[in-house]
This record gives sequence, structure tokens and C-alpha cells, in this order.
Amino acid sequence: MFVQVINRCAGLGALAEGRIVCEQLIQSGCESDVFVGSSLLDIYAKCGSMEDTWRVFNKMPSQNVTTWTTMILGYVNCGQKELELFQQMQQGVLPISITFMGVLNACATISVLEEGRCVHEWINQSDCEPDVFVGKSWLACISKCGSTEDAWRVFNKTSS
Repeated sequence: MFVQVINRCAGLGALAEGRIVCEQLIQSGCESDVFVGSSLLDIYAKCGSMEDTWRVFNKMPSQNVTTWTTMILGYVNCGQKELELFQQMQQGVLPISITFMGVLNACATISVLEEGRCVHEWINQSDCEPDVFVGKSWLACISKCGSTEDAWRVFNKTSS
């Protein structure tokens, strides 16, 4: 039940209400449960409270692709540190499609085309099957970074 309430608070951006539920969770000792921990990460990240997000992340007994991706997406929304997190994640956890999507969106947001190219190359060399959302994120990255020729080439390749 706590997880559902936290997820609802995250969806509404209701940080104050979410904090009340989080404090009850901490008091009950459920904070280390992976599902509860992931929900706590989600509410804090969606509400922009990255200090709280880090506190929960560091207290978790282990991090998995979901917790790393939640951290990365939280930082994409805040516009900082997501590329560094992506590099740290790769030291022990394999990214999934939504992780790549978030990192490519971050590259687009901060206009770092070369980093976007490195991520795209990593996708091509990995076992991850890129989907339409990753493709759209790659297209957004190269077009927002000003590489219109590459954007047209990717667009024409994917639309045929």
C-alpha cells in the first residue's frame, strides 16, 4: 500500500505528502525493500529533490537497472550529472532501452553531440535492441545539437 501512495504522490508532484509517507516507511524499516526504495527514488527525482534521491540510493543494499535509470532520469529532469551517472552505471549494470532514451535526451538538452554519438555507438554495440523511442531520442539529440544533415539521414533511414 505504501508503494501505491508514494507512486501517486510522485505522479502528482506532491513532495510534502510523499515525505510524510516516506517517514512512515523509514520508521517501519521498509526503506531497504527494492520496490519501496525504487518508489522513494521516483518521488524524490520527479519532485526535483535530488539530495533525498541520493540519500535513498546510497542506503539501498544494491542498485539495479531500475534504480540507476530512475536516478539518471531524475537528473535529466534537473539538467545535471546524468552522463556521469550513466558512466558509473556501466561499471556494473547493463542499461536498458529507457536508460538510453534518458541519456540521449540529456545529450539533446545540454547540446553535447559527441557524447550522444558515443551513447548511440554503445547502443549499436550492445545487445540492447533499440526501439522506436530510442530512435526518436537519437533523432532529437542530433537535431537539437544542430547536426541537421545527420538528422535527415537518420530520419530518411528510419522512415523507409
